[in-house]
Amino acid sequence: MDLIDKKILKELQQNSKLTTKALATELGLSATAIYERIRRLERSGVILKYVALLDPEKVALDFRVFCQVKLNQHVQSQIGAFEREVGRLEEVVSCYHLGGEYDYLLEICVRDMAAYREFMVSKLTASNHIGSTHSSFVIKSVKQTHELPL
Repeated sequence: MDLIDKKILKELQQNSKLTTKALATELGLSATAIYERIRRLERSGVILKYVALLDPEKVALDFRVFCQVKLNQHVQSQIGAFEREVGRLEEVVSCYHLGGEYDYLLEICVRDMAAYREFMVSKLTASNHIGSTHSSFVIKSVKQTHELPL
């Protein structure tokens, strides 16, 4: 990956709807060259997919919670089962396996506190793999990005 590829990626991270023509103009290359570079980045797995980022407030999912989870046991079968279960929970928008006091950090988006309680009672803690949880509620999002610093 060279400097031009990084510039392409930086531009696409900011606006994935940019056309190859617009990128070509911005970077001083032909549209064909930009197209080929983007296709190579897609084929090699550098570009995973293109998404639309939504405003959580406008879709009534702006109650954001970070939930730390400790598993009962740290055996491969339990870890795999928990990860599969979490993968099926649509309210969980991100999940990280951690080192430290807790095993996982989940980012959860729901409508409100009542919806979070229902999620915890009927879905998350219904898992027999969980030993304990600790929830922190977002008061204000200060910085949130999906852009990697290239």
